[in-house]
Amino acid sequence: MNLGTIEGFFGRPYTWAERTELMRSLKPHGYDFYLYAPKVDPHLRRAWREPHSAEETTALTDFAGACHRAGVTFGIGLSPFELHFDFTTEARTALTHKLAALGAMGCDWLAILFDDMRGSLPDLARRQAEIVEFAAERSRVSRIIVCPSYYTDDVVLDRVFGPRPPNYLRELGAAIDPSIDLMWTGEEVCSREYSLHHLDRVAEEMGRKPFIWDNYPVNDGPRMSRHLHLRAFSGRPGAMADHVAGHAVNPASQPTLSRIPMITLAASYAQGADYAYGRAFREAAVAVCGEKLAGHIVDDLLTFQDAGLGSLSPARRERLRDLYTLFDHPAAREIVGWLDGAYAITGEAMRTQ
Repeated sequence: MNLGTIEGFFGRPYTWAERTELMRSLKPHGYDFYLYAPKVDPHLRRAWREPHSAEETTALTDFAGACHRAGVTFGIGLSPFELHFDFTTEARTALTHKLAALGAMGCDWLAILFDDMRGSLPDLARRQAEIVEFAAERSRVSRIIVCPSYYTDDVVLDRVFGPRPPNYLRELGAAIDPSIDLMWTGEEVCSREYSLHHLDRVAEEMGRKPFIWDNYPVNDGPRMSRHLHLRAFSGRPGAMADHVAGHAVNPASQPTLSRIPMITLAASYAQGADYAYGRAFREAAVAVCGEKLAGHIVDDLLTFQDAGLGSLSPARRERLRDLYTLFDHPAAREIVGWLDGAYAITGEAMRTQ
């Protein structure tokens, strides 16, 4: 079972330095792949037919090299926006060129992402399987992972993107090669827990073990961006390892702070029944931030994660800002930035990215 990162959130993107530091720092904890799929990159989403600029191509290629030198598999997530509505000859040519360009950047894995787009077609599974088969025949990557349009049991997707076709997941699984992985976020878009029974039921429908896209500690969106998701992982028992094909964590907008919960997930897998999420949180906070800064973060956890910005009086916000400004540490700077509203994400950003 592979554990890794999928940078798949909306809003403010990481810098290349932040991306590289996150990747390198998590490698010793067992994070062995990094999927680059930020919603803000238009050349992987709505403008996927357009090439990346020379500068962007160089940055992606350099990051792929950094991953390889660290022993981390590099992948790219391509969201060919609503291609299943119009897979024409022109679109096939554009997809062929895109796959070649991604391969030239050093892409080891390819994620084909059909999430966050309209999907209410009676033959959706067949149309998407045709796209996946076309891509698999023309790509030289070692692994292909597909995110279905309906990647959770959560009915919110049916309300936003149209009712899911009957038997969609089963038909998609039957139509694509068994070597191709299918992503799943769980019973909800942001699942609180994963039961082994649920994972086995989904595996039976897919015809393969699900590849988990875990939407924690991600905090994008107008509501979630007002909170810092720092608590240790829970509801992910170590026994999951035998029931999933892989586990990709979608981090928060704050790359340094994301390392705290992400380290605890690795601990949950490693420790199994001995895992204690409170202890894991404190240990990870110290590992990332050092004793003193970690102590303050532990003290302020309820404010950061549960209460959020909306509950802070101007005076309380200023006191927190004064406190964390004292620390010359990227985690503290992320907290100050969050207090200042630097990570706020609007509904408009989510509709247009």
